[in-house]
Amino acid sequence: MKKYSWLLIALIAVSCNRCKDDEQPASTYEPQLIVKLVVDPTQERLDNLGQPSSIPSGHAAVSPTFHSLSAHYFELASSIYTALGSGEVIYMGAETMAGGSKAIDFDQAKIVSPGEVFLKIPLKSITPGTYYYPRVSLLYQNYEVPFLQQGMNLTGTIASFVGYNTYITDYLINTQTLTVNDDMLQGYWGFETTVLGVPYTTSGQTPAGATTVPNPLFATSPIPQGSCVVTGVFNQPLVITGSETKDIAVTISLSNNNSFEWVEVNADGKWEPNAGENVVDMGIRGMLPTVTY
Repeated sequence: MKKYSWLLIALIAVSCNRCKDDEQPASTYEPQLIVKLVVDPTQERLDNLGQPSSIPSGHAAVSPTFHSLSAHYFELASSIYTALGSGEVIYMGAETMAGGSKAIDFDQAKIVSPGEVFLKIPLKSITPGTYYYPRVSLLYQNYEVPFLQQGMNLTGTIASFVGYNTYITDYLINTQTLTVNDDMLQGYWGFETTVLGVPYTTSGQTPAGATTVPNPLFATSPIPQGSCVVTGVFNQPLVITGSETKDIAVTISLSNNNSFEWVEVNADGKWEPNAGENVVDMGIRGMLPTVTY
């Protein structure tokens, strides 16, 4: 009887030792600031000063259907007087001198679909404080627009570069790739469509300063022309304490309400490139950022 008792005790001891060996130390989760970019064609259409904007006489516009987008720079400002660059810069994309001057390196840009997570930043890396205004420098937009050609209602894809200066080796519009190997200033674009089964591509440049970049803090905190740093006001302050235990989500909602604008030759509200209807604006038309704790 004693023999079996000792055997049972030995088996229990071995089992307990195995349990201890299998135990892993609990991992310590690091809370993140999670940033998403979305687009909304019903959001208010604003001008460069962040004021409501209508379509000018003699122009027409559409709200494009977005496929993807990217940003180059994120900054958090705590005051209406915080100058660009002196706030809390939480992200800056890669830059290069490959084209001869400082430019965004498009090859290294992170491109996401609307609603996809764009950034995850450890909250402990952000200076504790209360932030009211995010600034986002947009880089790239890829979207679909309708147009009229030879009486046919067609659609095409636009790859729009709205950063201050972008070095591009090559880029895919939809199914076709264009090679650049140079710096391109804000407003450069590529266009692709298919007519009667045949792919067609072209590219162009909108006039300097024509891209709308809403900034409701223009009077106290202006931004350089051509930077595409869009400014918004959080729905509630973003408060970073430095002792967070959970993620904080930030959603940057961008207005594409009639954001693709051209000068009409034929006053029919349809973009007709073959008629010489030049694109004059591809800028974002406002930003509504929200914080969720």
